[in-house]
Amino acid sequence: MVQQRRVIGLTGLIILVLGLALQEFLIGSVSAAQITNRSLTLQAGATDGGSKPGGVVKHLFAFTLPSTINLGSVELLYCTLPGALTDPCTLPTGLVTTSATLGTETGVTNWTLVNTTNGEPYLTRTAASFTGALTVQLLSVTNPTATNTTFFVRIGSFTSTNITTGLTDTGTVAASTANPIILSGTMPESLVFCTGATVSETAGVPDCSTATSGAINFNALFSPTATAWATSQMAASTNAGFGYTITVNGSTMTSGANTITAIGGTATTSQLGVRQFGMNLVADTTPAINYTGLVGAGSITPASDGVNYMAAASANFNTLNNYAFNDTALNTVAKSDNGTGTSAPTDAQIVTASYIVNVSGNQPAGTYTTTLTYICTPTF
Repeated sequence: MVQQRRVIGLTGLIILVLGLALQEFLIGSVSAAQITNRSLTLQAGATDGGSKPGGVVKHLFAFTLPSTINLGSVELLYCTLPGALTDPCTLPTGLVTTSATLGTETGVTNWTLVNTTNGEPYLTRTAASFTGALTVQLLSVTNPTATNTTFFVRIGSFTSTNITTGLTDTGTVAASTANPIILSGTMPESLVFCTGATVSETAGVPDCSTATSGAINFNALFSPTATAWATSQMAASTNAGFGYTITVNGSTMTSGANTITAIGGTATTSQLGVRQFGMNLVADTTPAINYTGLVGAGSITPASDGVNYMAAASANFNTLNNYAFNDTALNTVAKSDNGTGTSAPTDAQIVTASYIVNVSGNQPAGTYTTTLTYICTPTF
């Protein structure tokens, strides 16, 4: 009987000890409050996207400590699984925090980063009373190398300055690496060129699909007492490194065997009563050509993106009220220009060409026509 009582007494003692131990464990467990509003944002580094596997990036922590304490340190424990600070923790493969440095901080300042243990950096400061929201950024953290894989950071606040004693608040955040989406595309060598009576814009950009017919009539019957005129338009763009050159060739105005003399390669003014056929790329006033309704009327529209690379009228075709046309050779009428006389790539622009006809009093009657061919040649 005595032995049985001893066994019962010993059993009761064991139960009491276990009960006290369990009570102590429960008290210890509930003493740490839950950190709220917690997050980990993976931010881009110097060259790597924030979630790039193995990328050297920035980790921005944000959280709110609910307990008012003499805050001395905050532990950041990187693990493959969530859990308590004291639970087993496996370091995510490839993660490197020993090169981390301290970035921006709000809420609490004067942190010092201790990064000597990989995967377990912590922040330390002179302990002082604090409660509330804070953010802290770690620079030059190397992400885990596994693709599309979640990892966790267990956070704990301590009253001590070296995360050894005084655990007060805890919480866990999660983040994930992500497979980079790599987009690629090719811009080929490009030339867009069109001619017509008019070329309009779509959404502010010259649009060759709007080019109208190239069959154009002069504004009036030919007469020795008035200059007849007409206009046409063209649009061009290229990404050629040395830009483009626009030339035009064709015969002068003819009606059977009868002709109207081409002005020639040297520009000159319009002269009534003299047989002349010529053109230029300037907003002329003599004669007074009506440019109403024309986009880029009598001139060259600026590049759509404001780049100072644009078409420029060539010599003999760039002087106000002076005209030229050589019917025995190519006429170079325009080129792309970077503003300093050097050919360069350019966005689409609309160029207006003006044509004049003067005749003498004895010009034979007839319907006079010519076919002009514009050629835009890019140099890549």
